Amino acid sequence: MARLFPSLSRKRNLPPGTPVYVGAPRAEPVRITVIDYDPDRAELRAVDTPQDCFAYRDNDSVTWINVDGVHEPQIVQALGRHFGLHPLVQEDILNTTQQPKCEDFGDYVCLFVKMLQWSDDADGITSEHVSLILGRGFVISFQQRSGDVFQAVRDRIRDNAGRIRTMGADYLAYALLDAVVDGYFAALEQRAERIESIEAELVERPTPTTLAHIHRLRREGLMLRRAVRPTREMTAALDRGGSALISPEVAPYLRDLYDHAVQVIDTAETFREMLTGMLDTYLSSQSNRMNEVMKVLTMIATIFIPLTFIAGIYGMNFQHMPELTRPWAYPAVLGVMAVITLAMLVWFRRKRWL
Repeated sequence: MARLFPSLSRKRNLPPGTPVYVGAPRAEPVRITVIDYDPDRAELRAVDTPQDCFAYRDNDSVTWINVDGVHEPQIVQALGRHFGLHPLVQEDILNTTQQPKCEDFGDYVCLFVKMLQWSDDADGITSEHVSLILGRGFVISFQQRSGDVFQAVRDRIRDNAGRIRTMGADYLAYALLDAVVDGYFAALEQRAERIESIEAELVERPTPTTLAHIHRLRREGLMLRRAVRPTREMTAALDRGGSALISPEVAPYLRDLYDHAVQVIDTAETFREMLTGMLDTYLSSQSNRMNEVMKVLTMIATIFIPLTFIAGIYGMNFQHMPELTRPWAYPAVLGVMAVITLAMLVWFRRKRWL
């Protein structure tokens, strides 16, 4: 399981703006793709080096440069220098622990978000740091690894579906953010199914594995809250910030995106309360089960107390015990024990302890 608080020791004692990759070690090569489009055409190509993207900066069309992998700082530096990104921005792109935020530098806007997806391999939600750079006529996206929630956006550009090819780069940035938020909904749906299955386990027969699943879902809920809450504030800042890069036509879409983020937060809070209630239910069920066990053991011990008392008396090695010489003494004592046992069971029954 991923660490909740990753180490930042690699950046210790380094000056601000030093390009250092902070994240899980990765060995796969960085993959760069470029989508350049206008209302009449769309071009999608993979490039080998960052320098192959430089020619798209001053085009009249809209360009989307996507970088899968930020574990090679020299690639981020090359793109950052050509597109005029501040060294601190480059540092945040390489820092996969960076919290979601929005920064307006005038010529470009930086958006840092967490892309959440449900992973069957991990049997849970995985988080990925995504950086979006919105400039005049271009959007650059940096991702930790290949695989994302942007395929629907690529398909709309390729098939000229909707209005994306008639709008500018700001609408493209909105579409990418909308895809990220839609990914939150997909992850929430999977969480809902998992919560329902755990509820069934709680009703039937909870086990320590059930408790482990509840704690894991609660931890994922914390990760979800840390990702969604700043995204909501970032969307509101884009709408109210008055950036020259955001056209008035895109503002209504940003407000709709804000509503979606609020809906995700409300759903996540509902799941959080449900998991808290499920944890209380589990602890109560375990406590009730322990009480039932202790009640049975207490009744057994209570029944055997008088029997042990009688057996103890007749187990004493005294020479003059009149009952020991009687032929009916042994069955009589056993009969007394049986009567005491039956009487106590009837009494427990009347008290509704059984």
